[in-house]
Amino acid sequence: MPKTHPPAVKGTSRPSYGILSKFVQLAGAQWIHDGLHTVFLIYLARLSTSDYGEFTVAFGLASIILFLGEFGLNQPLVTALCKKFSHKGDILAQYTLLKSVLLVAGWLGVLVFVFWQHYTAGLKIWCWSSRPASAWRPSPAPFFVAIRVEGRQDLEGRIKVVAGIVGYGYAISLLALGAKPHWIALFKILENMINLAGGIWMALKKTEFSGLAFKRKSLARTWATAKHGSVFVLMALAAILYNKANIYFLQNRAGPVWVAQYSVTWELVDGISILVSNLLLRSVLYPLFVRLWKSNRSEFTRLANNSVRWLVGVSLPVMFILFIESDRIIGLVYGSAYHDSVWMQKWLVWTILCGFVHNLSAYLMMSQGKERLLLVIYSCALGLNLFLCSTLIPIHPLLGTCLAILLTKAAVAITTTSYCQKTMHIMDVKSLWRIAVAAVCGAVLYLATAPLGIREIPEILALLPFCYLIRTWWRELKAQKVRVGMA
Repeated sequence: MPKTHPPAVKGTSRPSYGILSKFVQLAGAQWIHDGLHTVFLIYLARLSTSDYGEFTVAFGLASIILFLGEFGLNQPLVTALCKKFSHKGDILAQYTLLKSVLLVAGWLGVLVFVFWQHYTAGLKIWCWSSRPASAWRPSPAPFFVAIRVEGRQDLEGRIKVVAGIVGYGYAISLLALGAKPHWIALFKILENMINLAGGIWMALKKTEFSGLAFKRKSLARTWATAKHGSVFVLMALAAILYNKANIYFLQNRAGPVWVAQYSVTWELVDGISILVSNLLLRSVLYPLFVRLWKSNRSEFTRLANNSVRWLVGVSLPVMFILFIESDRIIGLVYGSAYHDSVWMQKWLVWTILCGFVHNLSAYLMMSQGKERLLLVIYSCALGLNLFLCSTLIPIHPLLGTCLAILLTKAAVAITTTSYCQKTMHIMDVKSLWRIAVAAVCGAVLYLATAPLGIREIPEILALLPFCYLIRTWWRELKAQKVRVGMA
């Protein structure tokens, strides 16, 4: 029997969604996974700049296929599983079949692209090796989505920790032994097989899946499901292409060594955006937004307002640290060979703020069924990005690569956030003013103490206003919960 909860008495308490605990559970698993991924990439980058650049290009192609299956179908799957009267087994079977078809189509696209670009033999080996690994990645995703809908992100985190340790342990060991690229790249198959087995086991254990089979009625409804999901797939395709296109323009113009210079800093900057987008927004907040939009619009708006101020307030100090410490971070981690990555990181940090506010706005729009409007926005962004890549990268390959992605992300963020502000009023003016005051105070403290010649002192002082602001928000949140509980 499914669990039931007593109805909340109006005015007694505000609902607690456990957002922070769920995020921490997934973030812990993601940090372990990303830590292992970073060790692997750093080791590869230090061994060979050229190999690192080719690896980035190859796995960029694989990530396009993966993103289509992950983002393109997981978002409508959340909506389908959240419906009160839904045949979850049929839904899961339909989306699993659609993902398989999508992967085959993606493989064919990669095959055509690699031959069209006339890649070197070494790069083709990386590309062909990453293809079978990418086949397994989206397979566990529907089962993890089912676990998230039930609020059991902790189980997903545990499974991913085990899979990450085994997979990357295999990859790093083979890299140390000097194995061939096609053997190293297969570590993703091992990781995703563990994720698949664990996801199926936990989903079936914690969720009531009636009719988990490819029955005739289920297959008949698959075409209708595909038509509904096609908007999400096209939206995902446009989004991943405008995020990755500059790499392939740079590879074509300057080669793998310069791709490595860009990829070193982009892995760091984009990794922060992905952490927030994938874990906090997609895995925790988006299912809540879908439910609240249908059941409690005022609570939907309150949660959106809080999310905006926290995302903007946290992104600015993170950006400051990456900007001001870019020379130490790049030099210490990757070595002196990546000197161009230092100044590139100062440009790319601005994509963090753009990514934070845009991804929140995008998930708010999807929770309201505005995916077709998002598709139009993403398609225009792809056109803008291709234009910028084709004009800026030939003039100055590295700076052009940075500007192409930065200007595209800024345009998308302004468009989606403006729409959400106009229709939902997601930005609280008071909170934005407090953030602006903290930024000004931090800048004054930094400029006043910079002449001392000890760089750590102004950097720490510049962060103090944001620490005070975040502490104030936290206290206000706790006091608000106390007042509501006493009402």
